[in-house]
Amino acid sequence: MKTLFFKATFMSALLGLSAGEALAADYKKNPFALAYDGAISKNEPGKVNIHPVSYKLNGLDIAANVYTPANYDAKKAYPTVVVAHPNGGVKEQVAGLYAQRLAEQGYITITADAAYQGASSGQPRSIDKPANRIEDIHGMADFITQYAGVDGQRLGLLGICGGGGYSLAAAQTDKRFKSVATVSMFNSGRVRRNGYNDSQLDTVQQRLQQASVARAQEAAGGAVLYSGDANLTDEQIAKLPFALYRQGYEYYWKTHAHPNSTFKYTTSSLLDLMRFDAINQIELINQPLLMIAGSKADSLYMTQDAFPKATGTQDKELFIIDGATHIETYWVPKYVDAALGKLAPFYARTL
Repeated sequence: MKTLFFKATFMSALLGLSAGEALAADYKKNPFALAYDGAISKNEPGKVNIHPVSYKLNGLDIAANVYTPANYDAKKAYPTVVVAHPNGGVKEQVAGLYAQRLAEQGYITITADAAYQGASSGQPRSIDKPANRIEDIHGMADFITQYAGVDGQRLGLLGICGGGGYSLAAAQTDKRFKSVATVSMFNSGRVRRNGYNDSQLDTVQQRLQQASVARAQEAAGGAVLYSGDANLTDEQIAKLPFALYRQGYEYYWKTHAHPNSTFKYTTSSLLDLMRFDAINQIELINQPLLMIAGSKADSLYMTQDAFPKATGTQDKELFIIDGATHIETYWVPKYVDAALGKLAPFYARTL
């Protein structure tokens, strides 16, 4: 195992700009509603193509995008990567960016909206339970391994932010995944339980009581209560205590906004979230593991906590992108390139 530091700096044109002032991606201008810079705007022969698909998972309709590499031939067998999106994100944002970029490296990739979220079905909307998110990952594997050209023996997994935490959990038992990687891993259970950077340890029981009340209200047929949703002004966003939240609002609400993407989740989901921890039983991962995070990410502590506990594999690497914050690994070209500069050879070696 090894820890590497990658020196990556903003190009001069980006110096002094915040995460929202460069390379804005308007989903309205893309026929596939993709909200990232360099997104596919049309399918062309001989190039990476995108294929919107839908499939059933436990009775729900799951909306997904499959990316096929240049000169894709359905009769051939391709290594394939499942990509799990961040909390509150959708397949058209950062998950799509990484899926497209990996397809450019010769992989078939899939990224799907979580059940109850995005364009996938399920009521009430915005349920965010760990068991569902983990099942989403299993479901993507179910679907894509039946897709023409996919080599099911060369299946990899990539999780971004919250999708990274759920990917660690899924890979513990789903050995169809021959290797697993995370970018800016976010341990949703730990954060919902303890607060970001463990800042709400003194209110755990109070918040559990609120979640219990919300569950009781739903069961009685009352209104569904939500957490995490706020319509903040620029001034209020600037005063948020963590860069992840400040830059996250800018990314999700401004530069890479998508109508299916929302921060909110049902308050009753906290009953499940707050007893979950993405790294519980992480020693069950015996596949090659690559964890990537930014040196300036205030979420870095979650990756640093998880990595040494993954004792079930000796084929593992922690890669730190120097200068990158959590959200900047979603879109800043230098940092995305740095992450893909590790992901591509990792999957080439392990798949």
